[in-house]
Amino acid sequence: MKVPVNDSILSGFLDYLRVERGSAALTIAAYNRDLIQFSEFLQARKTLLAGARREDVRDFIQELFSNGLDGRSVGRKLSAIRHLYRYLLLDGKIDKDPTLNIDSPKQWKVLPKSLTRDEVESMLKSKATKPGAEAEQIAADIVSMPQNARAQAIALRDASIIELLYAGGLRVSEVANARLEDLKLDLGYILVKGKGDKERMVPLGAPAQQALQHYLKSGRNILANKRTSALLFLGVGAKRLTRQRVWQLVGKASEAAGRHSSPHMLRHSCATHMVENGADLRTVQTILGHSDISTTQIYTHVALDRLKSVYAKHHPRAKKIG
Repeated sequence: MKVPVNDSILSGFLDYLRVERGSAALTIAAYNRDLIQFSEFLQARKTLLAGARREDVRDFIQELFSNGLDGRSVGRKLSAIRHLYRYLLLDGKIDKDPTLNIDSPKQWKVLPKSLTRDEVESMLKSKATKPGAEAEQIAADIVSMPQNARAQAIALRDASIIELLYAGGLRVSEVANARLEDLKLDLGYILVKGKGDKERMVPLGAPAQQALQHYLKSGRNILANKRTSALLFLGVGAKRLTRQRVWQLVGKASEAAGRHSSPHMLRHSCATHMVENGADLRTVQTILGHSDISTTQIYTHVALDRLKSVYAKHHPRAKKIG
C-alpha cells in the first residue's frame, strides 16, 4: 500500500511534467514507474519522499546495482529522482535536495555482496557438502572404491575448500589450480598464484588448517585412487576439479544459510569481515592479491555502512527526536 502523502507528491510532479514541461506520455509513464519504485523503497524504511536523505538515495542506487541492473537503467532512475527533487525544491516543499553530490552511475563503485558471519558459520557447519553429479559419474567406473568412503572423502574436500575460500579470500581459479606443494600447513599458510602469475602468501586460521589436515589425511588419497596429481584438490580418480564444480559445492552448502552464495561472495566476506574487525587495507590488499589499493578501498564503504547501522541501533543519541 502506498503512502498517501507520496501519492500526492507524485501526482503533483506528473502534472508538472505534463502541463508545464509538456513531456511526452511515454516519458511521464517511465518517470512514474521509477519514482513509484523509489517511493516503495522509502516506504519500507518508514520514510516519505519529502523526507528522503542523501543516504536513502545512495542506498537505493546500491540496491539497484546489487540486483543486477545495468548502469544505463540506474542512470535513468537517478535522473527521474533528480527531477522530482528539483521540482520539490522549486515548489518549496523541501529545503534540501538529497540528490546533490550523488555520483553518476558511470562513477559508481558497486559494493560487493557478502555474507553475514552467521551465514558463513551456517555454511561451514553445513552437512550439505555431499558428492555432486559430476563426482558420481566419474566414480561409476571405480568399483574398488566403497560408496561411503568416496562420499566421505568428497565431503572432507568440499568442507576444506569452503574453509579456504573464506579464510584466505581465494579466487575460485586459485582454489582449482592450487598445488599440493604450495600448502605449508606446518607454517600456517598457502602459496597462491594469482592474476598475472603473481605469487602471494595467504595465512590460514586454525579451522582452515584443521579442515585441510582432515582432507589430506582421510580424503585426498581415496579420491586419487592410486593415481598421482600435483593438484591439492582432486575430483574422483585424481581428475582436475573444475571451476564449475567449486561453484556447485558452494551453492549447495549455502542452502543451510538460507541464501544462495558463490565462491566470490566468500572472498568478499573474508575481506569485509577483516575490515570490520579493524584490519588495515594494506594487509587486506596483500591477502586478496589486489594489484591496486583502490580496489581494496571499496571495503571501507562496507565497514562504514556496518558501523553506521550498529551506531543507529545502539547509541542513545542516534535516535530520532520527535
